[in-house]
Formats: sequence, C-alpha cells, structure tokens
Amino acid sequence: MKKTKQLTAAAIALGVLAAPLQTLAEDGGVYQSNGMVEFRASEDPTNPVDPTDPTDPIQPIDPTDPEGPNPGTNGPLSIDFASSLDFGVQKITSEDQVYYAAAQKYQSLDEEGNPTGIIKEGPNFVQVTDNRGTESGWTLKVNQDGQFTSASGKELTGAEITFKNGHVVTISESGKPAGQETITLNPDGTQQNVMVASAGNGAGTYLLDWGTDAETGAKSIELNVPGATTKYAEKYSTKLVWTLTDVPGN
Repeated sequence: MKKTKQLTAAAIALGVLAAPLQTLAEDGGVYQSNGMVEFRASEDPTNPVDPTDPTDPIQPIDPTDPEGPNPGTNGPLSIDFASSLDFGVQKITSEDQVYYAAAQKYQSLDEEGNPTGIIKEGPNFVQVTDNRGTESGWTLKVNQDGQFTSASGKELTGAEITFKNGHVVTISESGKPAGQETITLNPDGTQQNVMVASAGNGAGTYLLDWGTDAETGAKSIELNVPGATTKYAEKYSTKLVWTLTDVPGN
C-alpha cells in the first residue's frame, strides 16, 4: 500500500513540474513569415568569358581589326562573341595546302572590368547567352558569305573552312545545348548548325570551343586551298555570319 501511494505521489509531482513547462511553450504561439524573390529577363550585355575558364570575363583581341571585336548582339538572347580567323601569311604554291587559324588572343580583366594588359591565348570560340528565364531553347547557325576574295576582286576558288574539335563549355546547371564537333562551310552561304538547345535546356552562357587550349586550338580550324587555285600576291578575306534564333532544337 505504501508503494502505491509513493508512486502516485511521484506521478503527481512530475505532473506538477511538467505543467508549467507545457504552458510556457504554448504561451507565445507560432507565427509564419514569408520570403520572396522574382526574376525577370535581363537586357544587360554579357561579356565574353575565358574559353578555358568560363568564370573569368575577358576582352578578346580581333586579329583582323585593331578596333574590334564587334560588340555582342542586344537582348536577353544574345551572341556575345565569335572569333575572327587569321590564317596567316603564306607562300604561293601549286600544291594542295592546309592552313590553320591562329589561337584566340585575349586580355583578362581586373575586378573593375578593366583590361589588365596580360595577353593570353586559348581556342577560338563562339559564345551565346540566354537570359530570358524560360528554358525555351534556341538555335545558333553560321554561314560563309562568299568565297575568299582580294581587294582587286580575285577569288580564292575551291578554298574551304573546316572547324574541328568543337565542344560545349559552360558553368550553367541548365541542360547543355548540342554542339557540332565538325563544321565545313560552303561559300555559297548555306547555313550550318553550330549549337542547338532543345526546350528545357540552354539557359545561361555557353561557349563552343574549337580545341581545349591554345595548342589544340591552333590546329582545330583549317583552311584547305587546292594547289590548282590561282593565287595572287594579295590579301584575301571573307565574312562569317552567325545567326541566333529562338527556335528550339528537337
């Protein structure tokens, strides 16, 4: 009988001690607040980035124009940069030849966005940014606007540009677009796919590099010139046209 009383008394004592704790926990109540952020499509231009480290913005050097390169296109879906190609100064020959575009030169930028004066080299590349915030896809194409022609109107007949070792580089977590590993241009203006993002992919900034570094980049874009082609002691040039549309890939 004593044991029963003692247990009952102990239980009552614990209940008395626990009651104030429960009351204190419930006195203040529970309140919920919210957090919110909204994103909108960005019209701000996107700087070209290092083709070997896309976290670093750069200022590319255009080998064909000391005042270049041309600025990127406007809008949330933009072409930020495409390399111009320098195939060098070559000796006239009657043999078939393959000439290679020099690697892309560029300056790194400091924290304020100013060129540091430090010249680096990397693969030639094209860069696209999609800041629409829709992941609705896009397509980048390129075409050659006519054959290599000299200032006097002489044409480098049969000359052909081929891009090799193409691969996509990005830090974006969105799905990568498909990049063409090899592209051969036709001077008749036929467009070729470069990068294609299907719906649900392609948000952020993407580069298609030809080569992985300066060394491989310097052997990744070819100009094939037949030996039978008549070559004058003149400078020849052509234009490459890069076209970005909001048409998604399949």
